[in-house]
Amino acid sequence: MELGISTFADLTPDPASGISISPHQRMKDLMEEIRLADQVGLDVYAIGEHHRPDFVVSSPAVVLGAAATITQKIRLSSAVTVCTVASVAAAPSIFTSAMTTVTPSWA
Repeated sequence: MELGISTFADLTPDPASGISISPHQRMKDLMEEIRLADQVGLDVYAIGEHHRPDFVVSSPAVVLGAAATITQKIRLSSAVTVCTVASVAAAPSIFTSAMTTVTPSWA
């Protein structure tokens, strides 16, 4: 069995306070969530692509590439790729390029 997290990195306001955080803060929080997931031994962290203003990630490959520099063991994955935005044939190479051009911080 594998255990992991998936997210669209939404900017939904806090239900109790109604306060929203900035996209910048949400991205910082997302990187911390991924780093912590790796540290506690989760198997996978997946990020979905979304193209609305209430979601931070429109390019999971870029965010996953950044996450690869701060993680060691966790498998990073796309949860959703919008095929009308990325051609079906090109999507695998986009993720391969993003993940192989990163120099990990522990290397």
